[in-house]
Amino acid sequence: MLITFKSGAAADVLMYKTHAKPLLDVLNKEVDQGIITAEDMPAAIALLENEIAQSKRMPAAGDQGQSTDKDNDEDVDSGKKISLGTRAFPLLEMMRAAHKEKTFVMWGV
Repeated sequence: MLITFKSGAAADVLMYKTHAKPLLDVLNKEVDQGIITAEDMPAAIALLENEIAQSKRMPAAGDQGQSTDKDNDEDVDSGKKISLGTRAFPLLEMMRAAHKEKTFVMWGV
């Protein structure tokens, strides 16, 4: 299942639910529907950047980088691990743009 992240500051970002869940868990947000307000954006960006930095220091911790999503056979078949930073990049860029324009990011609506 796909999740569409929306913001007036950037183009929509589509992500598989299984890939979005670890990112939203870091932000303490529900995967099905939510919003990051303009006021919460700086803290949310910092949380996500911190998690990415930690994942770079301990790449073997957990399997967040490895895809097991059957809808994304390319990752599964190739055996390549996709880093948390790579998965988070489009959402993080949207969040930065939203912060710059003092607006929100929402999904599931």
